[in-house]
Amino acid sequence: MGLVGSAIIRKLQSDGYNNLIFKTHVELDLLDQKAVADFFNKEKPEFVFLCAAKVGGILANSAKPAEFIYKNLQIQNNIIHQSYLNKVKKLLFLGSSCIYPRECPQPMKEEYLLTGSLEPTNEPYAIAKIAGIKMCQSYNKQYGTNFISVMPTNLYGPNDNFDLSNSHVLPALIRKFHEAKINKQNKVEIWGTGVAKREFLYVDDLADACIFLMNNYDDSEIVNIGTGKDKTIKGLSELIKKIINYKGKINWDTTKPDGTPRKLLDVSKLHKLNWRHKINLEQGIKMTYEWYKSNI
Repeated sequence: MGLVGSAIIRKLQSDGYNNLIFKTHVELDLLDQKAVADFFNKEKPEFVFLCAAKVGGILANSAKPAEFIYKNLQIQNNIIHQSYLNKVKKLLFLGSSCIYPRECPQPMKEEYLLTGSLEPTNEPYAIAKIAGIKMCQSYNKQYGTNFISVMPTNLYGPNDNFDLSNSHVLPALIRKFHEAKINKQNKVEIWGTGVAKREFLYVDDLADACIFLMNNYDDSEIVNIGTGKDKTIKGLSELIKKIINYKGKINWDTTKPDGTPRKLLDVSKLHKLNWRHKINLEQGIKMTYEWYKSNI
């Protein structure tokens, strides 16, 4: 179970929901149209959280663009269409903040979708996610379904991917600093200049927001989920270095890309619905690092 799926299950169970259906990738290949159709026909779920996706950072997106667009489109198409055919009461589709234009005004409001060019390093992934949003909206319009779409900011927490070749920036930094400390290395190398800004949300906060919206939101328009606060990659690196208690230096490889200059979500719509995040960045990184040491 991935980062988001495992957090949603933890939250549902803690809220007292026990009639839960979830499968591992080995048990159900979401790329397989017939397997997904058979699953829906047999299980007849009432509510669907669509959080399965092919995800990764700049390196993975750049190296495997075809996989990112094909796999994400295929997963979405199979699940959204079967949810319609099997009369699912409500579906929540998880998009991503990378759906917004690269040079987007900050913070990014929901209405900025499709107002400019995307960041080239993750364009195939972003286009797949935009297609998922439009698919949900189109099914609502034509078939009267109740499919909602939410756009989370950068996520982190237990069950994250810490593989240096295809992980996102925060778990990659945790691993880099931890290994440098253990191996007594005197420097850590990080891609880019460190000036790019990113917003981070602890995954248990995301799970809480998703269940809140599943219970309280029924509109086709997308909803951003984030903290409304961001931090430079340099500031993030210094914070993780401090939490891990690494004493060496940071070297910035400025020949490598920064990606999008800034990605801060406008979360005023979510705040008006009366939901706010609870876990701050330092607290979340400490909990994630403890999980990493115990499990990885």
